[in-house]
Amino acid sequence: MMSSTSYRGRFAPTPSGPLHFGSLVAALGSYLDARAAGGRWLVRIEDIDPPRCPQGADATILRQLERFGLQWDETLCWQHNRHDAYQQALDQLIDQRLAYPCSCSRKQWQSHAIYPGWCRDGLREPGKPVAWRLRSDLAKRPIVWQDRLFGAQQFDPVALGDVVLKRKDGLWAYQLAVVVDDAEQGITDVVRGLDLLDNTPWQRQLQSALKLPEPRYLHLPLVVTPDGQKLSKQNLAPALAEDEDGMRRQLFQALQALDQAPPAALATEPPASQLHWAVANWAIERLSPTEHRRSP
Repeated sequence: MMSSTSYRGRFAPTPSGPLHFGSLVAALGSYLDARAAGGRWLVRIEDIDPPRCPQGADATILRQLERFGLQWDETLCWQHNRHDAYQQALDQLIDQRLAYPCSCSRKQWQSHAIYPGWCRDGLREPGKPVAWRLRSDLAKRPIVWQDRLFGAQQFDPVALGDVVLKRKDGLWAYQLAVVVDDAEQGITDVVRGLDLLDNTPWQRQLQSALKLPEPRYLHLPLVVTPDGQKLSKQNLAPALAEDEDGMRRQLFQALQALDQAPPAALATEPPASQLHWAVANWAIERLSPTEHRRSP
């Protein structure tokens, strides 16, 4: 077990809508892992894409977390305030010739599985708006790490392609922002959904290039709909319950989705009691490395 001074975890939602059951499972997993280690648990609002973030969604998310008893430590981090830090990181990559401007549109390379790197050695269409991409061909190969649930991971960065770091519209892309923010906040452990596992190679590449610490990773099984789709805001997953009975039931179901085998009597207990039990009994050894959990 890590000491209270060394473990730092986080939950980093995009405020594109209220939290749903899948979000609760991810938040709860990261919260329990931090609290069971005697560590700190932070919340970061990943609002770098304003068109996806309706007004008031961030406040709704924070209220939901508080109502479920998931109280964070330290000051909230808002990505919309972090432009200068992201630009500094991009400038470092440009200086190392690991990032390059790209004028290509998605339509131009849609017949390719990944972007083929046409602008690596110069813009194909000078004068057009540009995105900034990360060169995958200059990364150390392969990229390897040990996931705490899914074990040894190995990816060829070239097979993943040159990910966008800054979009043509000037907005920052997730991969760069999350790496810079995790380092700034001293995050030691990233606990998140399995859908982000294949993002990790780009993040490891960026951590290496920017000489930043590499957190440990624990990717949690995804909650899916009855037809096997990821439970998400995009497929209109319902918001978390607001009534007391519904909240107790959903928190208990989230513990079940995390394979923690809570005793049946816990289902009628308030969130504080459920969380007290869950922190004391948290064991990732119980987690089954299967990819999906059915939504209740």
